[in-house]
Amino acid sequence: MSEKRDYYEVLGLSKGASEEEIKKAYRKMAKKYHPDINKEPGAEEKFKEINEAYEVLSDPQKKATYDQFGHAGMDGAGFGGFSQGGDFSGFGGFEDIFGSFFGGGFGGSSNRRANTGPRKGNDRFMQMRINFMDAIFGKTETINIDVDEQCKECNGTGAYSASDIHTCSRCNGSGYVTTQSRTMFGVVQQQTVCPECNGTGKKISRKCSKCGGRGYEHKRVKLDIKIPAGIQSGQQVRVAGKGERGINGGPNGDLYIEILVTPHKVFQREGYDISISVPVSAIDATLGCKVDVPTVYGDVSLTIPAGTQHGTKFRLKGKGVKSPRGTQGDEYVEVRVEIPTKLSHEEKELYERIRNKKGYESPFDRFKRAFRS
Repeated sequence: MSEKRDYYEVLGLSKGASEEEIKKAYRKMAKKYHPDINKEPGAEEKFKEINEAYEVLSDPQKKATYDQFGHAGMDGAGFGGFSQGGDFSGFGGFEDIFGSFFGGGFGGSSNRRANTGPRKGNDRFMQMRINFMDAIFGKTETINIDVDEQCKECNGTGAYSASDIHTCSRCNGSGYVTTQSRTMFGVVQQQTVCPECNGTGKKISRKCSKCGGRGYEHKRVKLDIKIPAGIQSGQQVRVAGKGERGINGGPNGDLYIEILVTPHKVFQREGYDISISVPVSAIDATLGCKVDVPTVYGDVSLTIPAGTQHGTKFRLKGKGVKSPRGTQGDEYVEVRVEIPTKLSHEEKELYERIRNKKGYESPFDRFKRAFRS
């Protein structure tokens, strides 16, 4: 079995990272390696590893244990594997170990308490694909999702009434029970989740009739997702309270929807500007013309001056995307001069007449003359 990586390393963090840093890193990594998004080999295992790391580091009690004892504290393996002269550096020193777990001359035993208060649930992530024009002008998209919503009857407590909630008599509300055993080192104290209240620190004498004591209801809900005008591919829309259910009556996490914009067959977007390439004939580029150029707001008349070269760009002010700040991007029109590959007999004669006209000098003739001089 391969050795587990450090949880902080998994999330790309340094030890001692704040709760907000842990949450931000998890959101970024979960989005990157979610199996629905990342189809590369190993992405699913990576995603599981990320979730395992977050489950520990987002829980203050588990985090404290992990910070002190590493993976050994998570596995519940005790100290059976320690040998005389072993390396205790990863646990903060020899005295820290015995001070936390052994009664007597190493500082006494620790008295940890579980986090039995309400906690917000984890966030959820999904993707939504929209077309180019919907990203420009915005839209409302309706989706259906499964969500665990807090029971309105008991406000997430799971109890019939407030008087039916009691402190667990076995753990005295700590959520943990302590067991002792004698070893060659002395008395070993070990804390485990209270089997009576499952770590909540509370017992319910009469359960809520609507949710059966769970504190939540599983529902299939319809959500109207408002996609703002001007949104770009990769940006997210947040839907409050539609993430994973909270713990101990805490609020749900949030739902984050990443928007993926389908490319347009004609328009290309760069920030809040739009670009388009329009074809014109060699004759129109030479003599000049007017063309009706498509924009996202409809056609706009554009004058192509005589002598316009291939690749020349024109700017249509204010015909780009409107930003959330109210500013407006532009549209850039690139002229693509197309040379005919097939000519009628009459067209060929006209071109020959121009080329054979007295004084005619081709661009290449001018190039050679300049090169020789």
